[in-house]
Amino acid sequence: MPWSSRLDAVAPFRVMSLLESAQAREAAGHDVIHLEVGEPDFPTPAPVLAAGQQALARGQTRYTPAAGLPALREAIAGHYARHFGAEVDPQRILVTPGASGALLLASQLLVEAGDRVLMADPTYPCNRHFMALAGAEVDVVPVGPASGWQLDAELVARHWGEATRLAMLASPSNPTGHMLDAAGLAAVAETVAGRGGALLVDEIYQGLCYELAPLSAAAVAPEAFVVNSFSKYFGMTGWRLGWLVAPEAAVEPLTRLAQNVFLAAPTPAQHAALAAFSPECRELLEARRGELQRRRDALLAGLAGLGLAPDLPPQGAFYLWLDIARYSRDSEAFCRRLLEEENVAITPGTDFAVHGGEHHVRIAFTTDIARLEEAVARLGRFLARQEGG
Repeated sequence: MPWSSRLDAVAPFRVMSLLESAQAREAAGHDVIHLEVGEPDFPTPAPVLAAGQQALARGQTRYTPAAGLPALREAIAGHYARHFGAEVDPQRILVTPGASGALLLASQLLVEAGDRVLMADPTYPCNRHFMALAGAEVDVVPVGPASGWQLDAELVARHWGEATRLAMLASPSNPTGHMLDAAGLAAVAETVAGRGGALLVDEIYQGLCYELAPLSAAAVAPEAFVVNSFSKYFGMTGWRLGWLVAPEAAVEPLTRLAQNVFLAAPTPAQHAALAAFSPECRELLEARRGELQRRRDALLAGLAGLGLAPDLPPQGAFYLWLDIARYSRDSEAFCRRLLEEENVAITPGTDFAVHGGEHHVRIAFTTDIARLEEAVARLGRFLARQEGG
């Protein structure tokens, strides 16, 4: 029996195969440095763990409303007001099973067969795949230093077509770590609205910003659909919890979709996440953000010594997007050899970029500085052999 043709639009996530190979090398006794997966080495914050344990002890394991615990929706709205100056009605917030659940809802609501979606290239591959599964065609727009590695208003205007219905941004982005500022976000929102389209903004790495202050599209583009997550800034990857901010008119159909697609987000995770907004937890999370910035700076310094630092340092998230064209035009082979020869695991750019992925790699600075420095030393040895060979 043939599988559904919609699967043809979903490419494998190559980093998972590389992670499997790296873990196999570890099991065989090799000292592997993991810089491939987007998950820092920090544990879930203690206040969140305690709140989750208390919820389980109280038996809070039944379904919540499809849109999430009212108290959690109110806490998220308070988070927007305190830190981003955005007044968001809690009723416009839907709590979802991870940001993936939010993307699923948004894609099913906003596009259908024959529609076209604008998206930056490179970007997180699942963003493309969600749209394809909804039947839409994705028009990837190559971005680079000239636009700050972002899909800006000029690019949106240039590439918007008759069948375009949606533009999707990611700020800070995966894999480049670059951001749009308030003026840039507002300009994109105005451009999209002027063409009668919808704007979807991925803010999964929102709290992890360095030189620029964190910013939300909810503050400058109230009609935008905004996706966020408890995974990255809040350190709750395995709890599978995210949210979607939607315009008021979209709440009812989105809730109807949620009721049918996943019923509700995990109940213990929702109770645990209430503690993520406490002052105690905020202090810890900000300390972790500072540590990630120090890791970024240490990695940039080491790569500069190899002549490999990016022209534009990442402003957020925990990734570096590196051009390796000087050494290879086959990023998958490059990453495979680096793992086999030096036990350093990084991600091939072909996971993220339709154009140029073959000569880019992504490095996640998700381990401590000593390990990052060791990884740079191993990478230096590897590159020296490429030049010598």
